Parts: sequence; structure tokens; C-alpha cells
Amino acid sequence: MKITYYVKSIIRNLMRNKKKFNEFMNKTIEELKDEKRYGTAHIYQSTLNAFSEFCGCKIVYFHQLNRANLKEFETYLRDKQLSWNTVSTYMRTLRATYNKAVDKKIITENSRLFHHVYTGVKNDIKRALEVEEINKLLNEVPLKKLPEDLIRCRVWANLMFQLRGMPFVDLAHLHKSDLKGNTLSYRRYKTGGQMIVDIPITAMKLINKYQNTNQDSPYLFPILSGTKTGEDLYTEYQQALRTMNYNLGRLAKKCGVATKVSSYTTRHTWATLAKYCNFSEQLICEAFGHSSVKVTETYLKNFKNEEIKKANDAIILYVSNNGKKRV
Repeated sequence: MKITYYVKSIIRNLMRNKKKFNEFMNKTIEELKDEKRYGTAHIYQSTLNAFSEFCGCKIVYFHQLNRANLKEFETYLRDKQLSWNTVSTYMRTLRATYNKAVDKKIITENSRLFHHVYTGVKNDIKRALEVEEINKLLNEVPLKKLPEDLIRCRVWANLMFQLRGMPFVDLAHLHKSDLKGNTLSYRRYKTGGQMIVDIPITAMKLINKYQNTNQDSPYLFPILSGTKTGEDLYTEYQQALRTMNYNLGRLAKKCGVATKVSSYTTRHTWATLAKYCNFSEQLICEAFGHSSVKVTETYLKNFKNEEIKKANDAIILYVSNNGKKRV
């Protein structure tokens, strides 16, 4: 009996669907580690762990990556109290792995496979502090009244804020050689973009007082040990980040700041206050070393929402006053 091309195509697709998704993703994770992209590898591993747990099996096949399962996976993640942004991260990671498998002709593409699950980014969480709150966090309690770990935490927070909203990852990885007089010249850890930052006098005083005294360490600050490389260095940084976020929460409570804070707070606050001071988004973009203003806009979405609310309230008041402006 002659097998038609159509039947052969069905058999070929069935065989492709028997390919192990988890093996392909594990290989991708190893490739990311070889490229020293440990953060991305960690996200891929977390995604694979979550999807495997959802499927209830260690071996996951490509045919299990279907519309029904993906929608159920989304519900499963939300039932576990994960945020929409975390759900989106997992879905985008699965989609990237799926697209890579399509490119390698391991599976046949279904162009709308991820169309019905959430892959966006929500910016509805307030990440910036009001001016009174940031002042409390950075200056309220005298240093001598703080324990040593909170003193360091506040120093790092002050430096991140004063150095144009520097991310904690960049502060932690600054090298002694990056400090040239009253200027920091370094590359962004995330993007590799060149940054040149003039150091304010107040920040320079903190640098002089709290810079690394370990001559064997290449780092400007004693946040990382200087003895780790590769994946061990990534793990050490993650621990330092967790410690920083934990201590920021303690510091905020001690200073009477009710808003939830993290290592991103100083960066978002710097951007928002710069906007309040009427500096352009293009200037803020350049100060942050962003690739485009579009990236900067994600930092300012809450600011714009507040400004729109103020405009709406003003319009309603204007109408209720029968077109008369308040004096």
C-alpha cells in the first residue's frame, strides 16, 4: 500500500511531538551558562521546574506544550499567588524555547500558540517613593543609631540614589579601576553600555569612607568577596541582593516608610523626581543608559497616571465651578 505525502507528514509530526521538551530546554540552559548568562539560565530553570511540576512528570514532551495546557498553566501559577509579571516571564521563556525549537525544525510552528496567555508587563505597582519618603529612608535616622548591617544598607542606597539611580547590580560590580578622580567610568552589567558618572561631593565622602579596604579584591565596595567567578559569582551576588532587599525593608520600617521598598526603589524614585523637576524623558534615558526612551517610559508610567488623575480632577473641579478657576 502506497503511503501518501499527507500521511507521511502526520507521522513525521507525531514523531516530532515525541521529542522531549525538557531535554531541549536543559540543553538551552547549559548553553546560556556557557555564555555566562547565569541570570537568564536561572529564569529558564525556574520556568522548566514550574512547568514540569504543573505537568506532574519529570519528562515533558513538546506535545504537552499546547493551548489548553498553557492556559491551565497560567491559572495554576495565579492560584499559587504568583504575580502577573512572573506569569508573563514564565510564558515568554516557554515561548522563546518553543520558537528556538521551531527554528531548529524540531517541531512545526503554531503561530498563535501563546496568543491567549499573558505575556505583557504590568506597571501597576508603585515603585517610586514620594520626596518625603525617600528623604526619610536616606536621612531620617542618624547612622550611629543603626546597627552595622543597616548602616551599610543605607550607604549603598544613598550611593545608588546619588549616582543617578544606579542599579544595585552595577554598584556591587564596580571595580576599583572604574573610579577615576571624581568620576566613575564603567559598563552597565546588564547591557554592557558605557557609563560616565560625575560623583557628587556627598557621594564622594561615602565612597572614601566605605570603599573596599581588601587589597586582593578588584571591587570598589565590599559587597562581593572578589574570590568568586562564573556561576559561583552569580550565586554570591544573588545572596547579596537578597540581603540588601531584606535590610531595606528593615530600614524602611525603622524610618517610618510604609511603602514597600527594594533595590529598585532608588532608581525608580530618581527617575520620577527627575520628571517632577521637569527634566525630559530623553535626558533621564541617557542618565540611566537605556537603549531607548521606550525603556525609560516604563519607569514613569505611574508618574503619568498620577498626572492624568490630577488633570482629570482639575477638569471636574473647573466644570463644577462653572468655568471659574480657583484663585
